[in-house]
Amino acid sequence: MDADFSIELGREDPVLDFPWKDPAGRLAYVDLERHPELMGQIAEAEKFPELGNFLRKLNSTRSIVETAKCDAWETAEINEEDEIYDASCKFASYVDVVFSDADVSRYLFGQPVSRISLSAHEQFARKLVELLRGAPEISSAAEVCVRRCYFSDEKEVREGFYCTLYMSGYGDDGASALQNWEAGLKLMGNAILQLSTE
Repeated sequence: MDADFSIELGREDPVLDFPWKDPAGRLAYVDLERHPELMGQIAEAEKFPELGNFLRKLNSTRSIVETAKCDAWETAEINEEDEIYDASCKFASYVDVVFSDADVSRYLFGQPVSRISLSAHEQFARKLVELLRGAPEISSAAEVCVRRCYFSDEKEVREGFYCTLYMSGYGDDGASALQNWEAGLKLMGNAILQLSTE
């Protein structure tokens, strides 16, 4: 599988407020790690059961991350970098993840899992990409972006980091693109669980 990662901390790069709420107040963060029964509130997971399975895996007690935000879509817009797949259709998604706050006692490759550690996030992204590159060759591509996050609680706002996990599946039609996207999501979910035990 094609996979890559980037560190995006520039002034124009995306940031995440955690927990988040849209300005209109219609959409907001759903805590699936502590309340998995709220999965029905995630419209994208209801529409795409494959995404729901991925979210369940990432919010399980076995995982060092929890999800913050997601979306999924089908498109016929093929970028220049997508042309290597010789596909006419693409199915894509993103899932924003943060290190689970409950994991303050866990370690990732010898260093504490911390929401405020850039090196921990870079190490996570690098190792995840390594695992995905070793996966079977399928018409899917993954990208892991480390970005700035502002964690809020009742007392303070702390600056830290999060990762956006992009997955794209390619095919000659919507069904094959969806199938390759689902296969890529499964591989990524399994890789994250593998990293969670190291």
